[in-house]
Amino acid sequence: MAELKTKPTDQSVEEFLNNIPDEKRRQECRTVAQLMQAATGAEPKLWGSSMVGFGSYHYKYASGHEGDAFLTGFSPRKQNLTLYIMAGFEHYDELMQKLGKYKTGKSCLYIKKLDDVDLETLESLIRRSVEQMVKTNDVQ
Repeated sequence: MAELKTKPTDQSVEEFLNNIPDEKRRQECRTVAQLMQAATGAEPKLWGSSMVGFGSYHYKYASGHEGDAFLTGFSPRKQNLTLYIMAGFEHYDELMQKLGKYKTGKSCLYIKKLDDVDLETLESLIRRSVEQMVKTNDVQ
């Protein structure tokens, strides 16, 4: 079975954030980190080379593939600030309608700039997603 590439590292999250070239994106990441840390109660960890994750859970698919992933996290991509809402979005229609301007993937929330979304709604989305993940998974 292939080894997972995205794992927690010992690299400094603070150093990673300090090295984000764009000052505005750097500040947005600090804001998102505060929201995620409050929702999880977990310290941030750098997963792989560019994802900041909070907490962790163990998953196992019917195929037998298993591993660990963070409960929630983000990555400062060039085009978007990518937030990982691991519970997905299907249970959060009312929040998504109030959130603002964004795009989604299966569990990715793509935001061009944090000013495009309502922070209170984003905080609720993160918190509720984490609660759902804790309720339905083997949280470590």
